[in-house]
Amino acid sequence: MKRIATLLLAFGILATVQAVTVAQLTDEMKRDGWVSIFDGKTLEGWKANETYAGFKVENGAIVGFGNKNHLYYMEELKNFELKLDIMTNKGCNSGVYVKSQWQDANWPTTGFELQVNCSQSDPVKTGSLYDIIKLYKAPHEDDEWFTMHIICKGNTLECRVNDKVLYTYVDPMEGAAGRQPQGGQTPAITPRNKKISQTGYIALQQHDPGGTPQFKNIFIKKLP
Repeated sequence: MKRIATLLLAFGILATVQAVTVAQLTDEMKRDGWVSIFDGKTLEGWKANETYAGFKVENGAIVGFGNKNHLYYMEELKNFELKLDIMTNKGCNSGVYVKSQWQDANWPTTGFELQVNCSQSDPVKTGSLYDIIKLYKAPHEDDEWFTMHIICKGNTLECRVNDKVLYTYVDPMEGAAGRQPQGGQTPAITPRNKKISQTGYIALQQHDPGGTPQFKNIFIKKLP
């Protein structure tokens, strides 16, 4: 009986974690300037850039499915913090874009992609600043929620996963040397890594069939 009760308690805790929605926006967060940009029920304020469906809302989360698609939050932002909870399934490849310009279709060609990938064949894993900072070990497992925290201010971009700082990238296009904390070389400037100081949109990525990334508790804090 004790073992059964322990299992039930464990399942109860798991169910509570899985069911958390926008209620995580606490009074303290509100006082600190955080706002929710996903209501847990609809895609109001968001827009997909392909003609077919690629995102839906299930159980309080945005779920990607099907072919390539990108879901943009339709407000241009400059200096801000972004927090969101993410979960991948086995073989899932996804990403979170910041400072991107709107495109009607295809992969965003401006801004910065923070990779979301635990077990897909691409060796570049979650947290990587795609084409710029490459991390080869995911800081999470598939089928578990993790929190990504992105801070864009001036010419810097900081990425944290589950409260651990992975790196602070300084944009060389702003007149400062790029910094890659794990021994990599200063990145080359390409059409994809425009200035961090520019304004742009946040976008969530659906990469390919079979991958079903999930996103919830999506909060923004605007910075001066």
